Amino acid sequence: MAIDASDAWKQWREKREESVTAPYGPLALTATHWIEDQPEGRLPDIPGTWAADGEGVVLTAVETDGLQVDRRPFGGEIRLTADTGPEAAARVSLGEKRLVVLVREGVWGVRVYDPGAAARRAFRGIEATAYDPVWAVPGRFTPYDARRVVRLGNADGRVRGFALAGELAFTVGGRERTLAVARQGEGPLWAVFADATSGDTSFRFRFLFPDAPDAQGRTTVDFNRAQLPPCAFADHFLCPFPPPGNTLNIAVEAGERTPR
Repeated sequence: MAIDASDAWKQWREKREESVTAPYGPLALTATHWIEDQPEGRLPDIPGTWAADGEGVVLTAVETDGLQVDRRPFGGEIRLTADTGPEAAARVSLGEKRLVVLVREGVWGVRVYDPGAAARRAFRGIEATAYDPVWAVPGRFTPYDARRVVRLGNADGRVRGFALAGELAFTVGGRERTLAVARQGEGPLWAVFADATSGDTSFRFRFLFPDAPDAQGRTTVDFNRAQLPPCAFADHFLCPFPPPGNTLNIAVEAGERTPR
């Protein structure tokens, strides 16, 4: 028997809170260090020497530093590339902490995930509006002729490129509206948007991930599944701000609103 939309949304909400509160979920992020900001290669509160050479990160340490690589005590020198899997699987660790190597526009950094982070202990859930079918509407995705890269402010105060794949059109509040969306390969769409509730009864912007469109570009735009960006849970994420045109002039009274 098919599960109804409301029950499916409740299951989605449960999985969302599980992922947010996971030992290495967004609440566990306590720092993002850019190696170029540390000319001597010493990251705050992290042992070893970290150097970026354009192709990756070279870590140098002695065993007494307490670092592990692939869960084994590490001493010596190793070249690291960006971690692409789950944060819990990051190659470098320090006790229970995971040190995640990342790169953005050629700039290398290290993120620190700590299961003992204060934010994990303080978290009391996500404020979300009850499911309302009014906010789940048909949408149509139209890809651009070529990928468009726009420069957007990020939550960490820097400006970075953001690749847009096309336009998502839908009707809510009696009017057709559009959002510029990103997409990885043939996967789901990704909209970064704000609305009349943003910064008031909702976080200043939110994310939406409509399912991959079919061959005719059809998908569902379900604002009941609008979700808080990672930077709503920790200050050390880079989250892009909404692209031009992605601030809706209506109050989207649906989806996740704020962390408790």
